[in-house]
Formats: sequence, C-alpha cells, structure tokens
Amino acid sequence: MKMFITALAAVFIGSALNVSSAFAGPATEALSTCLADNTTGKDRKEMARWVFVGMASHPEIKTLSNVTQENRDAFDKTMANLVTRLMTENCLAQARSAMDKDGGEAFKVAFGVVGKLAMQELMSNPNVNASFSDFAKYIDQKKLNSAFAIK
Repeated sequence: MKMFITALAAVFIGSALNVSSAFAGPATEALSTCLADNTTGKDRKEMARWVFVGMASHPEIKTLSNVTQENRDAFDKTMANLVTRLMTENCLAQARSAMDKDGGEAFKVAFGVVGKLAMQELMSNPNVNASFSDFAKYIDQKKLNSAFAIK
C-alpha cells in the first residue's frame, strides 16, 4: 500500500509536468476510465490544488505561496478521502482487476490519466491560459527569428 501512495503522489506531480507511461493493459484502461468517470470537475480541481500545495513545499518555491501546514493537512485529507472513495467504492472492481493483471504500474497509469484531466481542468481557464502566454511579450523576437532562420 505504501508503494501505491508513493506512486500516486509521483503520478500527480508527473501529470503536472505531462509525464506519461506507455504501459496500459485492458484492466488498467478500465481503471483509468472508471476513475475519470467518477471524478467531477470539483474533484479534479482539488487534485490540482493538492499538487500545487505539494510543489509549494519546495524551498525555492515556498516564498511564492502562503500555504500553511494547516492548508497542507486539509488538502491531504481531501485527497485521501477522494482516493479512498474511488478505490473502495466507485472503482473497487476495476482496481482489483488492474492490480491483479497489471500490478502497481496500473495505478500509476490510471491516476496519471486523472492527473492529466485535473491539469486540463485548470488549463482550460482563460486566466490560466493568458498567464502562461504572458512571457511571450518579453521574448527577443529578432534573436529567436535569427536562430531559426532557414539558411
């Protein structure tokens, strides 16, 4: 179970960075579908917030956030409740089958799918989209064009 929890954390962080796995048997695909079908937009936003809170604990990022330990505990509890619901109620049969047929990697892949959905949920917001493109106004366009000019 500890492997599952560690894998889950790694998957959500990897999903934020768009890391994916090529492994996906039919049982894992069924689990992925079940998890996706049983998470709401609100659930996915909570997952993304949990990832943000985790990233905000990095010493070089910490100063950019006002996340407190109480916040971390609250998000951890929310995430634990969500995972518990998904794995013991909504997708129990699929989780058992995936574990039996594909092993622990199934959970990495399946929660990776949900993690991607969580990131897509945030990225679809116009404010987030605009924020990620704001840096373009500072690009040295002349230098960039020169670097990629056909010779």
